[in-house]
Amino acid sequence: MTAATSLMTADDLLCRPDDGFRYELFQGELKKMAPASHEHGRIAINISTPLDQHARANKLGRVYAAETGFKLSSDPDTVRAPDVAFVSQERLEQIGKVKGYWPGAPDLVVEIISPNDIYAEVEEKVFDWMDAGARMVVVVNPRKRAVTVYRSLTEIVVLTEADTLDGREVIGGWSIAVKDIFE
Repeated sequence: MTAATSLMTADDLLCRPDDGFRYELFQGELKKMAPASHEHGRIAINISTPLDQHARANKLGRVYAAETGFKLSSDPDTVRAPDVAFVSQERLEQIGKVKGYWPGAPDLVVEIISPNDIYAEVEEKVFDWMDAGARMVVVVNPRKRAVTVYRSLTEIVVLTEADTLDGREVIGGWSIAVKDIFE
């Protein structure tokens, strides 16, 4: 006889007491994530600050911090929390006020690879984001000082410190020199 696995829902995750860790929910299973490192946090702020300033100044949408959950699927539930996210003003108006987790993927997702991350798991997250409707996923690799930009699962570009990351149609007019991400 096998024991039944009890799956958690997005509502269960939302009601968890704060224990100092971050969690994601993948197909109903709780995944514990260590707090971000110093470098990770610095890189996240280097991206999120100019992104947020541009989005606000041009009324393009909202930028969200790492603790923000996005519900990507139901039954079983998957809730992911990117390091930085952007949701366009158009989608904010379409969906309206949200209680709990945002329903679906943000337009722009930034994932920063941590020293303890497994590359296959990061790639799995990219696929989850794209499958859920993200229009652009940016994976920042501090060890390689490189950024991989996914505009689809077939349109993938690797940028180095000599390049510039830009938002194109996802967040028009926004760009940042890759070297500034790692500053």
